[in-house]
Amino acid sequence: MRKGSRAGERGAATAELTMVLPVLVALTLGLVWLLAVGIDQARTVDAARETARAVARGDDEASALARGRRVGPAGTVVVVGRSGGDVVATATATVAGPGGLLRFLGGAHLSAQAVAAEESP
Repeated sequence: MRKGSRAGERGAATAELTMVLPVLVALTLGLVWLLAVGIDQARTVDAARETARAVARGDDEASALARGRRVGPAGTVVVVGRSGGDVVATATATVAGPGGLLRFLGGAHLSAQAVAAEESP
């Protein structure tokens, strides 16, 4: 036995590490999932913006919607409307939750809207 250590405290650091390690892993996974949600929100904004710009400059609406779905995260739904000379595009998407220990977080519903002035030919 080393001087200054107690026989009852042997392995205490290992036991504490095994208790804390799953929490640290879950926290890391949660932060990575939040980062992925942030990236997908930016992609949803891009999908709405690209669609609004394409329709405003006179592109075919079907191809503009396809472009928006391609730019956005998987499963993005893009809707286009017009209001007083402006094109309004709304993109929505759902990001699945991380699952596992973090299944209580659920998924995230993302939405973005972009407005572009219609260009005259």
